[in-house]
Amino acid sequence: MRFSYQAEKFSSARSALMLPHTGGEHESIAGAFHEISLALHQFDRSKLDDNATTWVRKLDALMDTTGLSDPNKEGLWAVKAKTLSDDDKIELSHVVDELAHWFDHAEI
Repeated sequence: MRFSYQAEKFSSARSALMLPHTGGEHESIAGAFHEISLALHQFDRSKLDDNATTWVRKLDALMDTTGLSDPNKEGLWAVKAKTLSDDDKIELSHVVDELAHWFDHAEI
């Protein structure tokens, strides 16, 4: 499989978003953000189809920490996770699930 690393990381991100959230929901979301960042780090996005490109752009927007501060040193992604609306969390879960499936089933 040509996207096995990305499939593994998005599967881990999907798992992080599942219940229970023993460290708190924001920590689970921050963990998912970390897995997503690993999956997409130095990844050639030109290999994505139109749907996957749209999903990745949505993730970029959901994960954007521009303008946030972290005075309590909990991590910018944890701070960002606390700012997400319920609709954002639903979209995040949906997009991560779609990309986990896409990377798992992308043709070789």
